[in-house]
Amino acid sequence: MAFTLASVLIELTPGPNMAYLAVVSLAEGRRAGAATVTGIALGLSIVGLISAFGLSEIISRSPLVYQTLRWSGIAFLFYLAVDAWQTSEKNSPDKTHSLSDHFRRGLITNILNPKAAVFFLTVVPSFLSDDDPQLGHNILLVGIYVAAATFIHAMIVAAAGTFAPYLTNPDTARSVRRVLAVLLGLVAIWFAVSTMQPG
Repeated sequence: MAFTLASVLIELTPGPNMAYLAVVSLAEGRRAGAATVTGIALGLSIVGLISAFGLSEIISRSPLVYQTLRWSGIAFLFYLAVDAWQTSEKNSPDKTHSLSDHFRRGLITNILNPKAAVFFLTVVPSFLSDDDPQLGHNILLVGIYVAAATFIHAMIVAAAGTFAPYLTNPDTARSVRRVLAVLLGLVAIWFAVSTMQPG
């Protein structure tokens, strides 16, 4: 219960996933948001399982690996921001991304997020005791975290998707998408600052 509460509180803190889900759901609706949530869940699961087998310690202890992941994640967020802006320039509202595109983007964004690996490496072990079967209990906690994150992400999609039908006017939709593209760029900058390692 304590770990579930910690997971929920961490996921309620604004971050790249929350911002990107709002952008996608507002711009392209709930189905696009749901596909992104699925990709995010798989990405978190992969990172969590990697950490359970001890590989995330390599990420946290190797500046080269950490910075490679960090800058790849920053570049990918900027790519998404530019793509969102270019999409706003298209006149046809039908020219949106496929569900597989959204799934893949959610997946890649989380695999390239070094903060996720550090979370599983630093927070999860604090909820394990020496008496626990480490691997099995670790995987259980990863599952709890992914479930909590997915529930919150689904709520974000539902809330943002509610407003999507009101963006049927092409000019309004274009303006909203441009604003969202700028916000996504700001999220990329925030991500760059928040993932800087001291020293």
